[in-house]
Amino acid sequence: MESETEFIRSSTADDCRDVYALICNMEEKELPYAAFERIFQQQLKDADYACLVYVSDGKVKGCINLRMEYQLHHAERICEIMELSVSPECRSRGIGKQLFDEACHHARQEGCTQIEVCCNRLRTRTHRFYEARGMHNFHYKFSLNFASPQDSENRLGR
Repeated sequence: MESETEFIRSSTADDCRDVYALICNMEEKELPYAAFERIFQQQLKDADYACLVYVSDGKVKGCINLRMEYQLHHAERICEIMELSVSPECRSRGIGKQLFDEACHHARQEGCTQIEVCCNRLRTRTHRFYEARGMHNFHYKFSLNFASPQDSENRLGR
């Protein structure tokens, strides 16, 4: 349960380093900070994006980053979870569920008719999390890395 010292809010420019650390942990690699910061700042200014952070005792412990767009194949506004990450020491405490629930609320307020997420096939624990939230796996996602088009191995941390 959220208290005065635990709450979810929209991220600000001051949250960039904390969100960066969460996303690097999720991706199991260090991303280039300058590029991350540039994208983070751009998304803060774009109404089609929303980054929500979970704060506990004044520290960001989790984040969920959303993109909302009108999609031709739905003919509706759809919300996609781009990233969801909780600090390793805070996992399995319901923070991810609270972030997900708040993201759904935000998406509905923004006129979205559904929420989607792409998730690496190797993240089976994450799959169970989304299934427990009532989500269904209806799609395949295909990728082509322009820097290494011959690389077909699915691995985390690259």
